[in-house]
Amino acid sequence: MNTRNPARFVQGRRAMPRPIIRAVPLLAASLLLATAAAAQTTPQTPATPPAVQPAPPPPPWTGSVGLGFTMNRGNTDTTDFNVTFDAKSDAKKKGLWKFKGLYQRSETGGTLSADRLVFEARYERTLTDRVYAYAALGFLQDEFKSIDYLWAPGAGIGYKLVATERTMFNVDGGLGAKIEKNPGTDATTDLGVMLADKFEHKLSKTSTVTQGFSALWKADDFGDALYTFGAGVTAAMTTRTQIKVELLDAYVTRPPAANVKKNDVALLTSFVYKF
Repeated sequence: MNTRNPARFVQGRRAMPRPIIRAVPLLAASLLLATAAAAQTTPQTPATPPAVQPAPPPPPWTGSVGLGFTMNRGNTDTTDFNVTFDAKSDAKKKGLWKFKGLYQRSETGGTLSADRLVFEARYERTLTDRVYAYAALGFLQDEFKSIDYLWAPGAGIGYKLVATERTMFNVDGGLGAKIEKNPGTDATTDLGVMLADKFEHKLSKTSTVTQGFSALWKADDFGDALYTFGAGVTAAMTTRTQIKVELLDAYVTRPPAANVKKNDVALLTSFVYKF
């Protein structure tokens, strides 16, 4: 005779324990809730990268102003003073304006030994990637060269031999006029022939070397000429300031007076502010 409890059998099978029976509905409800929550969750949209801001337009004008001053007192008394400036318009445009100037004054032993003013205005018009046309007006006043004034208007064609981010080398030439006034004489006007070059190379992000040469001949007498040469190096102190050392040489083949030397050389050191 079977003494086991018949309540523990249902249709010949072993009955499931009651705790497990109670857990099944809870487990099923949990699965349903998790599925519904997953279905309602909105997938995250990837973050939109910030828009790239366009580069600011270049300034309409750039340039610099330089000031140099030295003074010695003792066995010799010397005072040297110079002011330089240059400015140019936006180089990316076809038409480019350039201006530059120099004023130099020196005294030795209380006596004036240098008094010179140089100015040039220039307009360049791009014709091709390498070729440009230009019109220029130069001015020179030099007491120790016995030049009350010398105006040199002219125009011509130039060529860019080298034009890279680090190096620039241009040559140009043209025709113009030489209008000169010397002490005790009347002004004279002659047809002039012009030739010039300009070189600039960036040694690094903070230093640059420059070189420039110009010649002005009388068209009917190439033995009568004015040559100028300059070479310099600049080193940045900050993003706006520089120290500049420059060698300038002015040579006249036929001075207006016998007591005037042909050659004048000056070494200038100046503090430069860029704008």
